[in-house]
Amino acid sequence: MPPKSIFVKRIAVSMLIGLVIGILLNEVTFYFLRETARPPQRVELVIPKGTAERVAQGEAPVSIPDNMIFVMGDTLVVINQDVENHQLGDLWIPAGGAASMRLETAEKYTYSCSFQPTSAFGINVYEPLTWDTRLFGILFSGLPMGVMIAIYSLVLPSKEKKNVSA
Repeated sequence: MPPKSIFVKRIAVSMLIGLVIGILLNEVTFYFLRETARPPQRVELVIPKGTAERVAQGEAPVSIPDNMIFVMGDTLVVINQDVENHQLGDLWIPAGGAASMRLETAEKYTYSCSFQPTSAFGINVYEPLTWDTRLFGILFSGLPMGVMIAIYSLVLPSKEKKNVSA
C-alpha cells in the first residue's frame, strides 16, 4: 500500500486542478456577462423625432434597440424627442417630455410600446455581477470538480518506484 503522503498529494493536486477549471469556466462565462458587472446607473433611451411616422410605415427606429440589458437598481429614463406621445408599459411619455422607471427586480420583461413596429419592447434586468458572485461561482464549480478528480485519482493505481538490484 502506498504511503499516505501520495494520497494527500493527489487530493491537493486534484483540488488545485478543480479550482483552475472552475476559474477558467467561470471567467469565460463572466466575460460574456460583463455588461452586468457594474453598479446601478441611470440609462437613457431617446425616442428620436419622426419615430411615430416610421412606426406607422412599419419601420423600426434606427437608434432604438429591440431589447435592453439592465442591472437591478438601474433607472430607465425615456426621453421623447418626437412630436407624438409615446407609451412604454405604464409609462406615458409626452411629446418633448420624459418619464422614468426604476428597475428593482431581476426578471425579463416585455412591455407594450408605441415606438416599435412590433408594439413590444424587451427589458432584461439582471443581478449585478460582483466579486462575491464571481468567487462563489468559482468555488461552487471548482470545489466539486476537485473532489471528483480526487476520487478518480484515488482509484487509479500509483506508480511505485522499484529498486532494481543487480
